[in-house]
Amino acid sequence: MSRLVHVLRAGRLPYQRALKLQQTIANQLLQQAKYPQDTKSHTSPYSNVLILTEHEPVYTIGIRTRGYDDTEERRLRALGADFVRTNRGGLITFHGPGQLVAYPILDLKHFQPSVRWYVCHLERTIIELCKRYGLQAQTTADTGVWIEDRKICALGIHASRYVTTHGLALNCDIDLNWFRHIVPCGLVGKSVTSLVQELHRPGLDVGSVSEEFLDCFRHTLECDLLPLGEESRKELMDGI
Repeated sequence: MSRLVHVLRAGRLPYQRALKLQQTIANQLLQQAKYPQDTKSHTSPYSNVLILTEHEPVYTIGIRTRGYDDTEERRLRALGADFVRTNRGGLITFHGPGQLVAYPILDLKHFQPSVRWYVCHLERTIIELCKRYGLQAQTTADTGVWIEDRKICALGIHASRYVTTHGLALNCDIDLNWFRHIVPCGLVGKSVTSLVQELHRPGLDVGSVSEEFLDCFRHTLECDLLPLGEESRKELMDGI
């Protein structure tokens, strides 16, 4: 099986459009897995795609919705952010400008057919990236990647027949005040941080950090990365 992953730089997207983009690619992978002898599916350029994006301000909640009813939704929307309920794992978090969001849409049968293996390797990718910036990051009993008791990267995934959607969100130069209005990921007493806050180094925007992220992703998952062709990119983006 090929470990080729196409990279789709989607720019800044509203969260709902990113969801549709993920589902379009995931459906293609599921069809390809179901009908592997179908020549048209087999040659699809959408197989194994890593989406890189930023979002407009949005609070998202996973399948565990504890504490966030319609009243809370209205309160958060009043702050100027969108609010979206999803099928990923985890509780509530925030996405916004200055945060690198990566959605690997992968058929894990091309890698290792194990969700646990996959999550572990996503965590290792971020730990290696932080190391390159001189930061000691780690995993804990709580999800995500941490610097001491400060979460720098949130993870929440979904897998259907070993095809993955959702992914990770790394805080680069995001406005952390948005997180003060929620209990991020349901973890009381823990805080959220960013690369800029830890390093006191302005200019670490999503564009510059994404290059290091891609290199860490390539090494950790032992895959080849190739930019998605412009024609395929346009077809996907126009479809959402």
